[in-house]
Amino acid sequence: MKKINESCLFCSIVSEEIPSQKIYSDDSIYAFYDINPVAKTHILVIPKEHLIKLSDLKNYEILGQMINTASQLAKKLKISSSGYRLVINQGNDAGQEIEHLHCHLIGGNKLSSLK
Repeated sequence: MKKINESCLFCSIVSEEIPSQKIYSDDSIYAFYDINPVAKTHILVIPKEHLIKLSDLKNYEILGQMINTASQLAKKLKISSSGYRLVINQGNDAGQEIEHLHCHLIGGNKLSSLK
């Protein structure tokens, strides 16, 4: 059984207590559309297990699964060839709003450069 935090918004989405626009789910990963998109395509890719930060990982296999899922979704949504961005914010200073490890898949239009 995977570790779930009952007070975590993303854990509630994974358990389908809170609705989402799910685009992908398997045994380890859940992906859904962000409710406040910053681009035409903005999907959150999360582990089903409650992990807060990369430093919480004992095994980085889940990170590979998250990146692979994001890559496959980019192909499915036909943004792979034009380009997309993967973002993982870590902690308050980086803008992590939900304390559950997640990756933003952002694309579908021209993105501004990171400066």
